[in-house]
Amino acid sequence: MTLAELRVGQKAVIEALQGSDSVTQRLMEMGLLKGETVELLGIAPLGDPLEVRLGSYRLSLRKAEASRVLVTTLRD
Repeated sequence: MTLAELRVGQKAVIEALQGSDSVTQRLMEMGLLKGETVELLGIAPLGDPLEVRLGSYRLSLRKAEASRVLVTTLRD
């Protein structure tokens, strides 16, 4: 499952990032690293961008970027 496929309010743990280009590098620089917990906070009305909580801050990602982040969902 990818970060882009989560439902609002759902939490997950990052398992991996797909790709080896500058976009993947930038996602890693923003803190999207294996083992980190993320929560999908909201989706813009037209479906893009997505707002996620990562640690103590909020991050907006394009759906295409979020599709590169492989996650495993957590149970509440």
